[in-house]
Amino acid sequence: MALTKEQIATDYPLPIYNYRVDIDGVSFSFSKVSGLDLGFEAITYKESHAASGKVGPNIMYMPGQIQAVNISLEKGYVKGKSIAVFYEWINSIELNRVDKKDIIVHLLDETGGTVVSWKVIDAFPTKLTGPSFDASSSEVAIESMELMASRVTMEEA
Repeated sequence: MALTKEQIATDYPLPIYNYRVDIDGVSFSFSKVSGLDLGFEAITYKESHAASGKVGPNIMYMPGQIQAVNISLEKGYVKGKSIAVFYEWINSIELNRVDKKDIIVHLLDETGGTVVSWKVIDAFPTKLTGPSFDASSSEVAIESMELMASRVTMEEA
């Protein structure tokens, strides 16, 4: 039995190569995005079993504060565009003063429509890495930027 177009659209995972990244409402091309993690610190609480007569502590685990998010963005160096995307942002940082930006990563379907998006809230750059150089290679010059953010949220379109 052949699958219908509707079944394929809803029953199969989407490929990871079709995505778009918006930084402060402006779309940019990146070759790789990683670190869209959502997590909480774990708190361990121990107390005695005074009333029950059990031996050893009663151990409980609870969720704590949300963990900060570390995002990595990679792209090929493009003359006239890369400096504005990465360098000017990280170079603008002063002690305890930074231009925090929201970043939205859209996973797209085959028509270019958003299926699900991850919103990275209050991101700011922590590291900019220039390309690695190799005289025997003809690969693209890739630069990367690491960001820290308050949290990540997900939204289905």
